[in-house]
Parts: sequence; structure tokens; C-alpha cells
Amino acid sequence: MTAPALPGTRTATTAPEAAPRGGRPGSRLRALDGLRLIAALMVALYHYGGRDGDVSRAWGSSPRHEFPTLSGAFAYGCLGVEIFFVISGFVICMSGWGRPLRSFFASRVARLYPAYWTAIALVTLVFALPWVAYRTVSPSDFLVNLTMLQQPVGAQRVLGVCWTLWAELRFYALFALFVVLPGATRRRVVLFCAVWTLATVVTTASHVELLRVVVMPEYSSFFIGGIGLYLIHRYGHDALAWGIVGVSFLIGQHYAVAGLWHPPNPHYFSYRSAYAIIAVLALGYAAVALIALGKAHWANWRWLTVAGALTYPFYLVHEHLGWVVIGVLHRKLGVPAYGTFALTIALMLGLAWLLNRCVERRFTPALRASLLRVTAKGLPGGGGSAAP
Repeated sequence: MTAPALPGTRTATTAPEAAPRGGRPGSRLRALDGLRLIAALMVALYHYGGRDGDVSRAWGSSPRHEFPTLSGAFAYGCLGVEIFFVISGFVICMSGWGRPLRSFFASRVARLYPAYWTAIALVTLVFALPWVAYRTVSPSDFLVNLTMLQQPVGAQRVLGVCWTLWAELRFYALFALFVVLPGATRRRVVLFCAVWTLATVVTTASHVELLRVVVMPEYSSFFIGGIGLYLIHRYGHDALAWGIVGVSFLIGQHYAVAGLWHPPNPHYFSYRSAYAIIAVLALGYAAVALIALGKAHWANWRWLTVAGALTYPFYLVHEHLGWVVIGVLHRKLGVPAYGTFALTIALMLGLAWLLNRCVERRFTPALRASLLRVTAKGLPGGGGSAAP
């Protein structure tokens, strides 16, 4: 039995699917690639100069002493993660639309794991060097880290950034189960966003740990916002889709402010203004919205595709290996702080380029093809109607 369409929903029997304003469905959006790299660089600014902790050992002092005029601004770089989640909602909705479950599963696994496994091995090996002052994980925890499930099982993390991958995995699972498996339609995607939004606020109110793990209320709104923006990209201006985006921003900024804001206090290096948090998030949403509406066609340079390809490996390796590079350049070689900062980012981008060429380009297609062969027998096609 088919549920009635929501008001304004096109169906396969009444109207053909509208072409997206930003180009045909699934077309490459180079501006989105560039925005992904900007978000990754924001996170790097935070990890290198916007927080205390292990990076202070690399600098030899607190980053606020190394960058007295910029460390406060660098502290907002952590919001690059929330912008990543908005982009992820957009991209996963786009890539999962009309795709069978086995293809969606194979593409996600092949995209995530080869570079991830390599980064895990690199960081573990470098941290095991006798002259590196950072503690490596136990052999048991290293093996658990290969699954990308170390956080829920309570193992020590090799990569500090992998907590975001745990959030991504849960999003992929929810989207695959409720959208890809039955078949993506506009009505189904809208319903998914509505139910997930309701579950977000109910989870916060109920304080049930299992719901919190599954629904992840601190981050769900950003994924939902990205999905809403993809609906706008696919179908054009739509009050319902804009409503999804607006509600996601209003709820999402609440969780971001609650998690990041601290009252004025000299002991809080992480002090951030609530107004600035909201402004950064608004800029991130606005940037994705401009791309969704096709207003960023001018940013169609080929090198942005390369930038997008570097983003994931750079994100994986930049934090911990960056500490080692900072320590060598700044404390051992005496390179000034700003020079060290720039050189470290450049070296991590270079390493990301090597990982993309030598690992991702070689092993991602092979792993995807292998998984498709295996899952052709074991997973349902998820071939529900892809009509809007």
C-alpha cells in the first residue's frame, strides 16, 4: 500500500523529475569540492593553533602564545566539522538517489577504508618511533581501530578525528535503511528528515542513552540540513525543502552553541562567542545553499576536483602527523611559528596527494568491484522506485 503523496510532491505517474538547478542529478559540483577542502583547513587551523593539549607539546608552549592575535579565531575552526556534516548530507543524498543498496554499501566502504587503514598504519608507526614523544596504542586497540568502530567499543583511538567517522557511519546506516533500501523518492526523503528531526528533540528530552547513540542529536540536524539543500538542488525552490533547511539550522546552532560556548574566563582557551558560532554556521549553510541553487558555476576550475580528492586523506593524517612535523620544524629546526604553520599544512596536503594517488586511486576501485561481486549474492538490490 502506497502512502499518499505530500502536498507538492511529484509522483512517477503525474510528472517527470525536474532537473536540478545546479545541473543534472549526480553531476560533479566542483565548488562543493572546494568547500570540503575549506572545511578541512578550518579543522586544521583549530588543531594546530586553536586549542591546547598535545599540540602544545609540539609547539613547546600554548598556541595562544605562538599566535596571540589569531588563536582566538583559529578556535572556531572546529566548526568545519559541522560544515562537513552539512556537505555530507547533501552528497550522500545525491549519491544514494536511485542506487541499489549493494552499490551504495560498496561505494561507501571503498571510499572510506583504504585511506583510513593507511592513515591508521602511518600514525601508529610514526608514534612508535623512539624519538616521537606521543604515546601509541596497544596492539589490541590498533586492531580494533581498523574496523572504524573503536569509539563505541571503548578502545583507544589512533586518530583523534575518527569520532566524526563514527557519526558518518551512523548517518550512512540510517539513510541506507530508511531511504536507499526502499528506494529514494522525494516523499520518502522528506519523511526521513521529519522523523529524524522529531527523534532528535525527543532523544534530548528523554535522556535515553541508546536513542542518543542512534539518533546523535548533536549532529543530526546538520546532516538533515544537507539533505534539505540537496532537495532544493534537485527540484528547485520549494517551501517544504527550505523548511527542512531552516529548522535544521535553528536546532543545529543550538547544539553547537551549547557544546562550544564558555563564559568569559581567562582559564578557558576554548572561549568562543555564541554570535560568532552562529555566524560561522550560517556562512557554511549559505555556501552550500549557493552551490545547491547553481550560483557557484563560476567556481568550476578543474583543480577543485583535485582539492576535493585531497580532503579526506588530509583530514585523516593532518592532526597527529602534524604534531610531529610542528615539533621538528619549530622546536628542532627553529622555523618561526607562522612559517611552521604554513609548511605543516603544505606537507600534510602533499602527503594527502600521495595517499590519493598511491592508495585511493589504486585500491578504492578494486575494493568497490570486489564488494559489488560479493554483495550481489548477499544484499538486496534496494531497488525500490527511484521516482521522485
